[in-house]
Amino acid sequence: MKAPGPALPAPCAIIKLHMTRPLLKWVGGKRQLLTALRPHYPQAFGRYIEPFFGSGAVFFDLFDSGRVDGHEVVLIDQNADLIGCYEMVRDEPDAVSGVLEQLADGHARGGKTHFYEVRDRQFNPEREARRLADGRVAYTPALAAMLIYLNRTGFNGLFRVNARGAFNVPAGKYVRPRIADRERVQAVSTALRAPGVCLRYGSFTEALTMAEAGDFLYLDPPYAPLSPTANFTSYTAPRFGPEAQHALQQMVITLARRGCAIVLSNSTAPQIAELYDRNTVAQQAGLRALRIPARRSINRDAAGRGPVEEYVITNVNL
Repeated sequence: MKAPGPALPAPCAIIKLHMTRPLLKWVGGKRQLLTALRPHYPQAFGRYIEPFFGSGAVFFDLFDSGRVDGHEVVLIDQNADLIGCYEMVRDEPDAVSGVLEQLADGHARGGKTHFYEVRDRQFNPEREARRLADGRVAYTPALAAMLIYLNRTGFNGLFRVNARGAFNVPAGKYVRPRIADRERVQAVSTALRAPGVCLRYGSFTEALTMAEAGDFLYLDPPYAPLSPTANFTSYTAPRFGPEAQHALQQMVITLARRGCAIVLSNSTAPQIAELYDRNTVAQQAGLRALRIPARRSINRDAAGRGPVEEYVITNVNL
């Protein structure tokens, strides 16, 4: 077992000059909740593991604060396109930015027509042609740039595929979307190229086989829906339903008992309350479910985007 690393200086003493902002919009992105999550970052830990990488807001926050300097970092996601895109941003940021600038020019001239041309005649055929036997996609800088472009201009920044596996998010209604941002691409590349940082395509369950006592895990699964008409798990495939939520709870309890530092986000849906807030086994493992104010940003009806509560489930700094 690894011993936790040495205690770090106060966060205010190690903040980097530039903030690394997430490159992709992602359902459940945590940039707006960082102030609520930071008090539960452990001051000392071994490895940092994030089994649902998504937009990466928490990792970039830890990177900017210097908290993962000198630590091994494992960033996992089961979305092959997400990992393929990040790999290209990490390895070839200038090439990605060059294509993004071309796509931004095309969007300025063609708007929605350009969006659908890229989505249906370029992105979907190319990603299908480059799909590997294990489910991964052999991304190129151009393919990564197309994903970023579609993400920045598509409806609510969703990633959704149809039954045939084709990306089918419609165009959004943005007046002046920020598509090409060379500085942001370079900042994300720098973070992902930092010593010890590893991107992995795979299931969240991989964390169970690698995490050891003293490691720090942040887990941000697809949220359990608050109501039958608010099924946020439908925005990605495969769905993250009740069985997956239960499997995640069992893994989190095992890791907490193992001596890992756990911070997990989820909705306050009844199922999540039963798994963590009103669950004796989870509490005996040292986990507590804290309600924090949040703002729901993904909703078909703009009136439904507003203040809600979410859970932070943790055994750190209680």
